[in-house]
Amino acid sequence: MSRLHDMGGRLGDGPVVPEAEDAPIFVKDWHARALAVTLAGGALGAWPIDKARHARESLPPSDYMRFSYYEKWIAALADLLVARGLVSRAELAGQESPKAREGAAPLKAATVAEALSRGSPALRDGAAPRFAIGETVRTRRPARNVLVSGGHTRLPGYAAGLTGRIERVHGAHVLPDAVAHDLGERPEPLYTVVFSAREIWGAAEHPDDRVSCELWESYLEPVA
Repeated sequence: MSRLHDMGGRLGDGPVVPEAEDAPIFVKDWHARALAVTLAGGALGAWPIDKARHARESLPPSDYMRFSYYEKWIAALADLLVARGLVSRAELAGQESPKAREGAAPLKAATVAEALSRGSPALRDGAAPRFAIGETVRTRRPARNVLVSGGHTRLPGYAAGLTGRIERVHGAHVLPDAVAHDLGERPEPLYTVVFSAREIWGAAEHPDDRVSCELWESYLEPVA
């Protein structure tokens, strides 16, 4: 079963309305602060990016649908901080004064640019890739985490059970399905897999339209 966030290709949500080219980066002032505090929280090193993604997709469906983009970020961040013992629910509610936590060094303004330039690299040493560029593969169906029932995965539901072609091989990368649940990094080869838009949607605006997905090796199987 897919989670509510896995909405690609779903009917009934209305058209996608692109923003104007001159639209502000942040519509409201607090959006910039939400981004900043989320980055500062991640810089504590208490969780990997895939655990943060899983926290957002694990919000209650009613909240996920009514929250704006940055409200989702803040709600998930609060859950992560509490789960890692960095903040208490009473502190978040203003019922207790915040306490300093051992090892929770703050991200200082002067080091933000350097931290962002480093990013959070996920490339690791790992097994040689099973598939080669140009090879035809089929994605796993259903799109689910086989390590944790209902867990995080980067295989989108709309791309499950389909046939595509390996376009690029990226080396071994941390497996999101494992690291999001504290099961270790378990690096696997990562591929760019290209699908015909017609294969995914049943119809295409143009016969040459393609959809590319970054997929881990355990999501794929060979096509005889």
